[in-house]
Amino acid sequence: MDRLTRRQLVATGVVVALAVVATLLLSPRGILEAVAGLSERPLLFGAALAVLYLVRPLFAWPISPISALVGYVLGMSYGVPVALVGAVLTCVPPFLFARHVGTAGGLFGRLNDAGRRVVEVTGATRGVLAARLSPLPADPVSYGAGLSGVSLRAYLAGTLVGEIPWVFVEVLAGASMRRLTLSGIDAGVHVLLASFALAVLVVAGPAYRHVRASQPG
Repeated sequence: MDRLTRRQLVATGVVVALAVVATLLLSPRGILEAVAGLSERPLLFGAALAVLYLVRPLFAWPISPISALVGYVLGMSYGVPVALVGAVLTCVPPFLFARHVGTAGGLFGRLNDAGRRVVEVTGATRGVLAARLSPLPADPVSYGAGLSGVSLRAYLAGTLVGEIPWVFVEVLAGASMRRLTLSGIDAGVHVLLASFALAVLVVAGPAYRHVRASQPG
């Protein structure tokens, strides 16, 4: 193992440890409740929500509770577009970080090379879209796209479209809690199943052509 790879592994371990410590010291539930308490003050609520989306990757929190919070406070009509913009916003910092370290060589450089080969098969936007539609955690997808050298434009497009079904279901869950009803949750399950099926279909064609092209004769 070369020195650069060792340094990258140590740095990654430190970042993960800091995220774990921060998660243990800061209660996501308490922070979400504090932000929800600002719902009667729209400007403060909007500012706190923006900060929450920006710092979320530092703690490796999932996006879904924030989207549910938006649905609880704003309902479906305003909640879906606000949560969708927030979901895209919160995925940008890890992507940009991974794009930066992906050119450094070492372990990250090897991951960059492997990611680029995958993107060559699926296409940049299509690959990000399929990953977002699938039930994968948001941050690994962001880091993977950054390490793969995906352009910012392709990343934003794939993330925006791919997050739509997930944001819809999460906002629906929050709005349902506000109305004290679970009537929308059953519909949300069907949306998620359809999203996963669509993720498979998005990459099925390129994957099939790649396999056929790689077969001898």
